[in-house]
Amino acid sequence: MTMTEQITHPEAAILDDVTNATDAIREKLIDAQTPGYQAEFDPDEAERVGAFAEDALSEQDALDSDVDLVDATVPTERQEG
Repeated sequence: MTMTEQITHPEAAILDDVTNATDAIREKLIDAQTPGYQAEFDPDEAERVGAFAEDALSEQDALDSDVDLVDATVPTERQEG
């Protein structure tokens, strides 16, 4: 190996990839602030910027929320008078 050859470390390559990805996302976010411009994000980029934050009800929360429907589905007795 000569003195002019550069040793490439896997960690350095990963760091470069992360830096490049971060820079690309930053540019897309800046572009997205331009009215009418439609910035495109791949799924990994969208996840990194929080575009798809999971805020759906859990299955248990959904089951718990149907308690008030019991009154709506059980027929009430008619009072004649």
